[in-house]
Amino acid sequence: MSGSNIRSLSKFDFLKMIPKRNQIIEAAPAKELPPLQSYKANALAEALHPAVQYLVVSKVIERNADVKTYILAPDTEKGTKTLAYFSAGQYISISLTIGNAKLTRPYSLCSSPKESLSGKYAITVKRVEGGLATHFILDQWQVGTKVVASAPEGVFTYEPLRDAKHIIGLAGGCGITPFLSLAKAIADGDEEASLTLLYGSRTSKDILFKEEFDAIAAACPAFKRIDILSDEDAKGCERGFITAEIIKKYAPQNEDYSVFICGPQAMYDFADKEIAKLGIRRKFIRHEVFGEYRNPEKDKEYPKAKGSVFNLTVLMRGEEKRTACSAHDTLLNTMEHSGIAAPARCRSGICGWCHSRLVSGEVYIPKSVDGRRMADFDYGYVHPCCTFPLSDVTLEIFPEFHG
Repeated sequence: MSGSNIRSLSKFDFLKMIPKRNQIIEAAPAKELPPLQSYKANALAEALHPAVQYLVVSKVIERNADVKTYILAPDTEKGTKTLAYFSAGQYISISLTIGNAKLTRPYSLCSSPKESLSGKYAITVKRVEGGLATHFILDQWQVGTKVVASAPEGVFTYEPLRDAKHIIGLAGGCGITPFLSLAKAIADGDEEASLTLLYGSRTSKDILFKEEFDAIAAACPAFKRIDILSDEDAKGCERGFITAEIIKKYAPQNEDYSVFICGPQAMYDFADKEIAKLGIRRKFIRHEVFGEYRNPEKDKEYPKAKGSVFNLTVLMRGEEKRTACSAHDTLLNTMEHSGIAAPARCRSGICGWCHSRLVSGEVYIPKSVDGRRMADFDYGYVHPCCTFPLSDVTLEIFPEFHG
């Protein structure tokens, strides 16, 4: 620093300071350190990012025969007194034990962030054909059911430094849930953005949260919803699919806008091709994780496996477990259904919670959901939630990993 009185010190000067520093430490009075939770930063971190949240179902709302909304409150008997605050668009991961299977499933919060301050979360579950978790929840959960959940997670959130102020939301099926939270947050004044929601359904009977969205639209000029029906003509609704033409029709003119997408995998495959026609800057396109990747055989890059059933060896905390695995199922699904408590959160290759070391074997990971870092490629790590075996596999998992 030119012109200053600060003298640069060599490493030898620093070494000479060590005895003096040790003398000062020895001369200091011995005091018991305060508990870590007494520091405000630690208390805030624990409140926002608890390792686990114990919840209880306080109310069940039946949307239709295959869709229910569950209102969750803190389970004070288990020690959870308040709910962690969240940003609209985030999810919580639910832990389930079904027979011998140990599962986790992410569900977007459809309540508003403001509601969490009064002890209320809401998730909506839709029955999935062959879905072990959805069948269990819809058939077994009732008022009083105890629930174990993670802290809110996920990055499908509005960020003013990155996103345009006007959001075009594209939703299909239960992909509507994070948009309900976002619409509520905008109406509450917690998000300074406007949202035009394009919601694709098969028929008018399949539309979820119609009354809730209508109430928000009536009270909040910054929110608008348009229903697009594929199998029915209905007054006030568009007919067909969410195409580039539909998006252009409702998008603001002569200004930037962000596109947020949440829905099933088939919707992403279609919507991405339509969005590409609009020439939108990549930073303005946001995808929510859509859960497990299915049917990898349809990918052009999918290599020919050396069979369809293989052996999976799992190394965990010095123990070794073996089970059969299928080329058509992810390694995470295989472990869960075999009773192996593998770590998981988003189940979409993004969060890194299931980060594991591939000791041996050949696998296939779809490029569209491969969220690994460069170091993972160099040192042989994979995300089992989107990894499919192509041969016998040995995998080392880390239950305590928090990626």
